[in-house]
Amino acid sequence: MAAARNRGIDSVFAAGCDVVIALDVDCLVSPDLVADYHRLVSNAPETVWQGPVTYLPPPPAGGYPLAALDAFDDPHPARPRLNRSETRRGASPELFWSLSFALSRESWRRSGGFCEEYVGYGGEDTDFGQILRAEGIDLGWTGDARAYHQHHPVSRPPVEHLDDILRNADIYRRRWGSWPMQGWLDEFERRGLIVRENGAWTRTSSQAGVLGRQRR
Repeated sequence: MAAARNRGIDSVFAAGCDVVIALDVDCLVSPDLVADYHRLVSNAPETVWQGPVTYLPPPPAGGYPLAALDAFDDPHPARPRLNRSETRRGASPELFWSLSFALSRESWRRSGGFCEEYVGYGGEDTDFGQILRAEGIDLGWTGDARAYHQHHPVSRPPVEHLDDILRNADIYRRRWGSWPMQGWLDEFERRGLIVRENGAWTRTSSQAGVLGRQRR
């Protein structure tokens, strides 16, 4: 995913754009998202901006009412909840997520992009947040540019990605000196799937475990 994001964003800037908006493939956008992000990045190009994302419930019969998504508006509680037109800079790099963000050509160039050592699921988002901090690039939140993530089943924790997470977590620790995805690692340990030995996490079972599919 890191390499694919780099290729996509590089291609857009190479085509002559000044602002890139990145969205998870499952996201629906509010009518003002593009204009909001363009305004924010144009006014503060030294900041990488993130808008609020609502995780939608299962769609009603006939699908989500695209003209009335505001009726579902309930941004994810793990991120700052800002009013519309409100902004906040100096965001924690650990909270960066690629679900919805926008940035300028210069910020992208300075960052060098996502680290392509990460392969598979997990870690590359938090790593990019640390890259931004290391390069002196600000990370900001906005109450505008709202997006809506379509419902689909997920695993909590994502045990089907256990090997990817262990590998990528170790890459992150080597690069930044701490463990990412700590909540998932703790839950894997609680389930007896991994153990910490000599300062590193290793798998203890060849079984993926019970997926426990549920809505995030």
